[in-house]
Amino acid sequence: MLQVLGSAWALLLGMLFLMIGNGMQGTLLGVRGALEGFSTFEMSIVMSAYFLGFLGGSQLAPSMIRRVGHVRVFAALGSFISAILILYPTLTDPWAWALLRIAVGFCFSGVYVTAESWLNNAATNETRGQSLSLYMIVQMGGIVIAQGLLVLGDPSGFVLFVIPSVLVSLSFAPILLSINPTPAFDTTKPMSLRQLYNFSPLGCVGMFIMGGVFSAQFGMASVYATQIGMTVPQVASFMAAIYLGGMLLQYPIGYLSDRFDRRPLIFAAALLGGLSSLAGVWLGGSYTVLLVVGFLLGGLSNPLYALLIAYTADYLDQEDMAAASGGLLFINGVGSVTGPLATGIAMEEFGPDGFWFFVGALMLAMAGYALWRMTRRAAPTADSGSAYVSILPSATAVSLGAAQEWVSEQDAEDREEEEGRASTATGL
Repeated sequence: MLQVLGSAWALLLGMLFLMIGNGMQGTLLGVRGALEGFSTFEMSIVMSAYFLGFLGGSQLAPSMIRRVGHVRVFAALGSFISAILILYPTLTDPWAWALLRIAVGFCFSGVYVTAESWLNNAATNETRGQSLSLYMIVQMGGIVIAQGLLVLGDPSGFVLFVIPSVLVSLSFAPILLSINPTPAFDTTKPMSLRQLYNFSPLGCVGMFIMGGVFSAQFGMASVYATQIGMTVPQVASFMAAIYLGGMLLQYPIGYLSDRFDRRPLIFAAALLGGLSSLAGVWLGGSYTVLLVVGFLLGGLSNPLYALLIAYTADYLDQEDMAAASGGLLFINGVGSVTGPLATGIAMEEFGPDGFWFFVGALMLAMAGYALWRMTRRAAPTADSGSAYVSILPSATAVSLGAAQEWVSEQDAEDREEEEGRASTATGL
């Protein structure tokens, strides 16, 4: 772990600043939108716009990097992010915010692709797993820290928009001044969505559903919290609970994933997440209960993303997983665009509790589909299983590719160890 920090501390520090900036703007817009009198549906459009931009950026960023290089792409997109964060309070119109959110989503996607390329290039076979773990901790830690910074100013003013802008600007310095080698950016031939679905229907349907769940949490949870009358510190704590759950429950679920059939685990996590969401409706009058419900929802939904990727990999040859990852991320991205819009419609129809109804319905649909798929196909054999790797829904194809590369290396090492033990036993 110390070796990874020594070689990639600048990149990880820069990513921490970026994630704080991104985490602040997501929650802050939900609070500020309510103060400006934006309707729930207008806010859902604003929140969906980020994921539309992110989806476009994930498709176009690789070609941009190949044309002008990592450094220029990172610096240019980071500068745009910093400028956009300051523009929000000066253009208090929902349609202007939607356009800005498309732009900032596009830019963040490109920045993530660039940073993850550098991180993967800096890692060795021995440190890749630790690098991915640290990267996930930095991502989630940055978003959690961002919620604490919301209490430093008045959301109706400018200060809380200036802070993330400054942090994003500061993130360039350690990265651009300390990262010397520029990694090559390779692309793989994509797998068609039909082929991918034929390999793993549950993986494809599940990724679409989880895109809606994650984007509803990231985009509309702060809108919900504001509508039920939470103060700014309470909104920040509620959002932090969701992300803390997503970070802390990754490892227990991952541990179980590598030891049991993944489909019952997917079913159980989705079912419990759906029931937790419904508890938000039945018991939502208590702030403490809402913190617990938020923690459980985040903790049960976020690991499902990595769980579905690992399950899909169980049915693919290792050399096909890189091609399949692009399709999985695209499906998840489409689901992410529709999530806030559908949540906004539900909240218009049922009031603030529409947030819980929508998320709960998606989680229960995930559980039902997983249960049905268990009747359609036998579980993969133990020797064909792929290892679980903690990957967040905000990860790009680069990070997912690095995770699969690490899994492949671990599998190869395990096979070598087994062959060595078998040879030793034969010799004896």
